[in-house]
Amino acid sequence: MTTTTNQDDPILLVHAYVDGELDPAHALEVERRLAGEPALAAEHSRVVALRRVIGERLPPEATPSGLARRIEATVGLRHTPTRASWRAMAASVVLAALAGGAGTWLALGPGARDAGTDMVVASHMRALMAPQPIDVSSSDRHTVKPWFNGRIPESPRVVDLTNEGFPMVGGRIDVIGRVPVPTLVYRHRQHLISLTAIPSAGAGHAPARRAIAGYNVLTWSDDGIAYWATSDLGSTDLNTFAKAFREASAQQ
Repeated sequence: MTTTTNQDDPILLVHAYVDGELDPAHALEVERRLAGEPALAAEHSRVVALRRVIGERLPPEATPSGLARRIEATVGLRHTPTRASWRAMAASVVLAALAGGAGTWLALGPGARDAGTDMVVASHMRALMAPQPIDVSSSDRHTVKPWFNGRIPESPRVVDLTNEGFPMVGGRIDVIGRVPVPTLVYRHRQHLISLTAIPSAGAGHAPARRAIAGYNVLTWSDDGIAYWATSDLGSTDLNTFAKAFREASAQQ
């Protein structure tokens, strides 16, 4: 949430935008101002470049021993293997952030998924407006998957769909409900597909489609991960992509 002071100061708004602290409506407003105000655009480029240099020269510190277990004990999670614990913890943080950010009560069901879908679509739109829609550019899953290590708690499942007509172009980190999550980017002809993966505490479900602001969105979950595939592709092509990704994932 932005304060009145932040809303009045365009520089602070740009910094909040780069940090992923703005809700979709404020983020879109900042993007409109960046397109029309060269001084703000220059400040945005400076902050992005600074963050990139810091990330390259100051690698993330290793997680202190026992931190995950202490957090689990604090939030009341049962002890399970570390991989599952991090997923459960991240899922609970995402759902809590969605509820707080929307300002409404959200159940662990369609309401939460709808709020998440709105945020995912906003992230896809921001990426399309940016100079580059990806943070790491590669079609090699052995390059893209390791890039996420150290930046988020768990790297996403990455599959090569070139033979199915959906070559990967890279990946990026989006912020959904104040939580950094991985997004893989695929291409089909001239259309980009953002595939965002978020830990899910719910049961798996088959793909379900929505249309928001001219974009088709398919959501499904497998193995404790909820996926959002967002694109201006037609629903038939997006269904084909989701089917290919799920089948390739099952073979890994």
